[in-house]
Amino acid sequence: MKFIILPLFTIHLFFSNLKAQELPKLILPNGIEWNLLKEGKEISFLLAIENKGASNYFFKIKDGQNYGMKIDSIGNFSWTPPYSLVERLENPKIYPVIFEAKNDSTNESITTKVDFKIIHVNQKPIVNELKPFYIQYNTNNVYKIDSDFLIDLDNDPVVVLPSIETLPEGMKISSQGEITWTPSLTQFNKLKAGNNIFIDFLVEDQPAKTQTKGRLKIEATQLDLPPSIVLIPYENVFYLKENRKLNLRFYLTDPNGDEDIQLFDFIADNEQIRKNSLIKNTSNQYEFSWQPDFNFVKDPLDSAVVMIDFFALDKTQRRAVKSIKIVVKNEINEAENDLKYYYLYKSSLQKGWELMEQMREKETELKKSYNRAKKGKKSRSIVNASLGATTSLSSVFVPVASKQRLISTIGGTTVLTIGTLEATEVIGKSMKDIMDRLNYIVEKKNEIQTKGDIFSRDFSLKSARRSADYIRKVDDFMGAMNLKGLIVLDLDAAWEPKVKPTNGNIKKIFKDFVVE
Repeated sequence: MKFIILPLFTIHLFFSNLKAQELPKLILPNGIEWNLLKEGKEISFLLAIENKGASNYFFKIKDGQNYGMKIDSIGNFSWTPPYSLVERLENPKIYPVIFEAKNDSTNESITTKVDFKIIHVNQKPIVNELKPFYIQYNTNNVYKIDSDFLIDLDNDPVVVLPSIETLPEGMKISSQGEITWTPSLTQFNKLKAGNNIFIDFLVEDQPAKTQTKGRLKIEATQLDLPPSIVLIPYENVFYLKENRKLNLRFYLTDPNGDEDIQLFDFIADNEQIRKNSLIKNTSNQYEFSWQPDFNFVKDPLDSAVVMIDFFALDKTQRRAVKSIKIVVKNEINEAENDLKYYYLYKSSLQKGWELMEQMREKETELKKSYNRAKKGKKSRSIVNASLGATTSLSSVFVPVASKQRLISTIGGTTVLTIGTLEATEVIGKSMKDIMDRLNYIVEKKNEIQTKGDIFSRDFSLKSARRSADYIRKVDDFMGAMNLKGLIVLDLDAAWEPKVKPTNGNIKKIFKDFVVE
């Protein structure tokens, strides 16, 4: 076995290089169990780089992003874990997140993994507005609090507890929410005279035992009382954005019996709200579902208001009305804008491709004219000079060595070959003019090629085309395709390319062109 002994300075240099190549590390918050979070409670911190000189790093969440997580490019992270992350009887649940810091100048990236432990937080029960309890005399009146009006977002079981101070004599409330009462004549007469009673009760969830107070109105039943409309959620004004759906639920009751309800409908002040938006589930349960499109709010307005009256009629034409207001806010149609911006991106590059093709054909034509100009005088120009019976000719048929000699012809005519003529003209066109146009075309092609490559690369992504200076860059690129010598170049305004401007043909000229 052989051993190789390296010099000490070699070993030191090796480890020094390793140390120099180490990337800086991400700095996370200090503290014990800082990553232990509760539902509904916000956490925020700043990701930092161990090497303070690494100022070119930009931060993002590489993997594991959950609803509500936000991080900006300089590392500010915030998150409020929603209440739906952990089940009520579940142990702390782990949500791994991978953070990345990337250096745009060196394309180096640093990643670190954080395991967020989420603890379930109990929420109080919710008690919606209850329909009144209508009392009849000499009858054991029974009222069951509908479970649809008692909501626990954690799906905890709930019990109903009476508030003894507000209960009238003889009334009982069970833990399941069933209320029974047989009023005395005095009690009933007070109700009939308009002295309505409000009783309080508590809704308690299990096993957390958090409580929410509810209230129920007690009234005396009379003949031909109007129906009652209960709206869930219990609001009068609703706010939503274009292309978002609004869902409402309606529960109808009638003191004379639910079978007495004859009609439930609505009237809106906007004809875009169709009648089929109201869906009947049962004779006393309805749903209203409506979604305004992106064109609902007309420019330049930023919102539109809709008023809707929901009404219920019983068999005696007694009416109950529930009025709501819907405020619809203008929303940008990102998909439509992205498509419009892409067509602008493609059409600009297509225009550049077509102009490049047209100039390429014109360049070929001018090169042929230039070549004819170089030798055209020798083959086409004949100079005749008459002096008595003498004629002088210059001809390409005379060898080069025979130039400046006299050639005798029949009839005593003398032919003189002139060798000093230069090919400077071709039927009225100057070689200098041809060269100027050739040089201009070459320069313009190079300019369009350079600017087209930059334009196709800079705006190949949707996010780049959404930037504020995108339209200005389009104008700059289109301005580069204006030819100052359009007339002098004899370019045909009705010119059409010999091949179609397909995506593949455009990509052959502008390599970074993206097809979507």
